[in-house]
Amino acid sequence: MYDLIIIGSGPAGLGAAIYAEQARLNTLVIEKAAMSGGQILLTEAVDNYPGMPGISGMDLGEAFGAHARKLGLEPQREKILSLENISGEIKTIRTKKHEYQAKALILAFGAEHRKLDIPGEDDLSGLGVSYCATCDGAFYKDRIAVVVGGGNVAAEDAVFLSGLCERVYLVHRRDALRADQTLQEKIFACENIEMVWDSVPLEILGQDEVTGLKIRNIKTNEERELTADGVFIAVGIVPNTTLVKDQLKLDENGYICAGEEGVTSAPGVFAAGDIRTKALRQVVTAVSDGANAVASAQKYLWRKDNGND
Repeated sequence: MYDLIIIGSGPAGLGAAIYAEQARLNTLVIEKAAMSGGQILLTEAVDNYPGMPGISGMDLGEAFGAHARKLGLEPQREKILSLENISGEIKTIRTKKHEYQAKALILAFGAEHRKLDIPGEDDLSGLGVSYCATCDGAFYKDRIAVVVGGGNVAAEDAVFLSGLCERVYLVHRRDALRADQTLQEKIFACENIEMVWDSVPLEILGQDEVTGLKIRNIKTNEERELTADGVFIAVGIVPNTTLVKDQLKLDENGYICAGEEGVTSAPGVFAAGDIRTKALRQVVTAVSDGANAVASAQKYLWRKDNGND
């Protein structure tokens, strides 16, 4: 029986683990991946985390993990099969080999960038393929970039990159953007952004680094290659909420409804990081979420232990 089980060991989960250890809570961290760090492990460099300018995502993830290990918090590496009775006083977690129980849970499953699922995407991830223009854009100064997408994030990425890159292609499968009108106005005002309408990506080109993107026009079926140094994919994010979709209140996009304190619709269950409803999904906000979730869990446990439900 644990006071607290944290599921996930990205920045939110590890941030929570560190604060839980300082609070002297009997804590277990469960992580399905072989390495801790979450999505930042796929980031070429992180230039906006205070005190660590230019650190690689891999190194930052390892630094987080090393901090947790120094405190004796080595994640139990197992895939969770089910979460049971999470609205009850004792929550049960089942894996293939074990059953764990806790008084409180912090869910830090994270979210995944929706992928294009085309050749070259996985092989060149971190080698010119990026899902975060604000994280990696500086590495493409005076170079050529392609942004794939048509919503607000894609539009924001294109405008941001236009201030750095020689040329930015914005590839969209329709003949009009879905982005807010103000963002569209900014795009059309940028002379170095070239719209590529009615087109879908077929393959990201390159061997050791990105050299271009092969696309197809869905109206003419014409295929062509865009020469580029970087491909920024902005076609949405998918929260990892499958395990709790029928047990917690989610918003229309599948994110767990929870404010900055991490409080969810189930007593004693808290959400931290990219999995929860929030405006900004960055490493720094994920770490903050982890700390806030532990503070909320402490309050919940204190009330339960003192009979103040």
